[in-house]
Amino acid sequence: MIRGSCLCGGVKFRITGSLTQALNCHCSMCRKAQGSAFRSRASLKAADFEWVQGESLVTFYESSRGNHRGFCRVCGSPILSKFDAHPSYYGLPLGALDDDPGIRPALHVHVSSKAPWFTITDDLPQLPDGPTGWIPGASSSMTKSTTTR
Repeated sequence: MIRGSCLCGGVKFRITGSLTQALNCHCSMCRKAQGSAFRSRASLKAADFEWVQGESLVTFYESSRGNHRGFCRVCGSPILSKFDAHPSYYGLPLGALDDDPGIRPALHVHVSSKAPWFTITDDLPQLPDGPTGWIPGASSSMTKSTTTR
């Protein structure tokens, strides 16, 4: 089991399954939603996600068509993303977790729109856009796009 919560502690959740597809997203929407250079996120089965407390404190914003970002309405912490096209999977910001997720980001995506003040210094693959054919929770065919350095 993996536990997570928001900054104020009003929202708490647990994950009973495995996380998959961990990556660092540098798109402008993720940067703005996180208030950071990028968003470290993973996918999980919706059935493996359970609210412990504060579900009523989570507000969803449709940041792009069919992509709903949930955040605590009290402290603003990002909690999870829901996808209209893939309702059986969620996206989860790794920063909301209280426990080790047991997975590490495997690549950087949308580096063509990364923050100009940030330099990627690790050796993970870098994709200029998103992974080709990416589907939340699918097996890791995420690195089919050409990487950039």
